[in-house]
Amino acid sequence: MVLSSRIWSAAALGLATALVATGCASSPAAEPAAPQAGESAEALEPIDVNFGYIPDFNGTSLLAIAEDQGIWEKYALNVETLSFTNGPLQIQALGTGDLDFGYIGPGAMWLPASGQAKVVAINTLGKADRVVAQPGIDSIEDLRGQTVAVPEGTSGDMILTLALAEAGMTKDDIELVPMEPSAIVAALSSGQVQGAGFWYPGLATVKENVPDLVELAQNTDFVDQIAFPTAFVAGNDVVANEGEKVQRVLAALREAIDYRASNPEDAIALTAAFLAISEEQVAADAGNVQIMSLAELDELTEDGTVNTWLSGMVDYFVGAGKLTEPADPADFYTGDLFLGAGE
Repeated sequence: MVLSSRIWSAAALGLATALVATGCASSPAAEPAAPQAGESAEALEPIDVNFGYIPDFNGTSLLAIAEDQGIWEKYALNVETLSFTNGPLQIQALGTGDLDFGYIGPGAMWLPASGQAKVVAINTLGKADRVVAQPGIDSIEDLRGQTVAVPEGTSGDMILTLALAEAGMTKDDIELVPMEPSAIVAALSSGQVQGAGFWYPGLATVKENVPDLVELAQNTDFVDQIAFPTAFVAGNDVVANEGEKVQRVLAALREAIDYRASNPEDAIALTAAFLAISEEQVAADAGNVQIMSLAELDELTEDGTVNTWLSGMVDYFVGAGKLTEPADPADFYTGDLFLGAGE
C-alpha cells in the first residue's frame, strides 16, 4: 500500500505517542461474510484491509483481540493496522483511500455526520474526557482569560465546549490554543498552559509531573444531556462498493466485541501486549470506558437508542458550529449492516 506522506506522518506520530493519544442506514447489500457451514476460511478469497486505530483501550482492544484470537484469519482478512493520534486524521485517510476502516471518539462524530465517512459499528461509551487546570484554578469560571489547550475536533474539544457552556462561557472567554495530544502533555506538565480539554490515559502521564492537577469537568457531568459513543468508521466508497469487505470486517468486530465483554481482563492484557505497554496502564485506561456486550449493542441499535445518541451529538455539533444543519443518523450510521453481519 502506498500512503501519502502526510498520512504516514500521522501514523508514525501515533506510534510514537501511544500513551498520549487517546443511526441505522439503508446500505448496499453484501455477500455473506462468515464461512458457511462446512466452509473453511481457506475457501474465501482473501481481502486486504487497512485499519486505523488510536493507541488506547477504546481504540485498540478489538484489534488486539481479533489478531490474537485468529478472528481476522477466520474471515480471510489480511489486516494492516496503522496508529493515529486522533479521529479526524483517520477520517482524512478514509477520504483519500489510505484507510478502509478507522476508529473515532465522540468528538470526531461530526465528520461522518457531515458526510465524510460512515459509522459502521458503535464501540463503547467514553468516560475518559476531562477539563483540567493547574493547581489553584478551582472552577471553569477561573479559566476566564487563561491559556487553555485542546486537540481540535476531538472529545477533548467537546468536553471543553460543554463545560464552558454550562458555566455561561464560550471559547471567546479563554485564550484557546489548539495543540496535538503529545504537545498538551508537555505543556500541562511544564505549566505552559493553565488548562486543557483532554483525556486519559494522557492525563495520567501529566499527573506524574503535576500530581495536584485539578479536574474541573468530566463526561459523567453531562450524561443527562448527551452520550459519548466511540465508533468504528469506514470510507464512503468502501461502504458503497465493497460490501463483502464491510460485512466480513463487521462479522470479525462482532466476535471481538463478544470476546471483550466476556473476557475483560484478557482484553486488557492483549491490548497491553499490542501496544507494548504495561497492563496496569491499560487497566487504568479501561476504567474510563463503558463496555457493552454484543447483545446490548444489537438491542440498542434495534430499538433506536443508538440513533438517539447520535441525534443528541448532532444537536451538540450544530450548536457548536461544527455542523451547519442537523443530520439524520440514518444517513451516516449503517446499523443495518452491523446487525446483518450477525445473521
